[in-house]
Amino acid sequence: MDILTLQILRRCRNLPQTNELTMVLVTRSDLILSKGKLAAQCSHATAECILKAKRIAPKILEKYRTNGARKIVCSASNLDNLKRIFGEANEAGLICYMVKDAVHTEIPSGTVTVVGIGPGPRSTIDTITSSLPLVK
Repeated sequence: MDILTLQILRRCRNLPQTNELTMVLVTRSDLILSKGKLAAQCSHATAECILKAKRIAPKILEKYRTNGARKIVCSASNLDNLKRIFGEANEAGLICYMVKDAVHTEIPSGTVTVVGIGPGPRSTIDTITSSLPLVK
């Protein structure tokens, strides 16, 4: 087991019963994406975060799923800010995933589009993402 997995497990085991679990999807506002493309990219982030949680923190995933599976979609201004947010989430020991577009349709292949964070403690995730604007 790698160090990041151990950090996530430790954080999740110590999660207070009252701390709500959440997932935040952070998009890039500097990319021009159709609503369908944005939804697909957010779906990729969600799926990968769920798969990671299933592998390393199944009890947290089950709690997340049975308590509404809260998701918030917000935006970072550009790639540098998105990478900074991803780094902060990693450093905090949170489950996270960075989506790189695989198909050249609206944007070049390999373009980083979305970062998924969670499921994890809302209070911890909010320290990283609460200042970001919501996607409308």
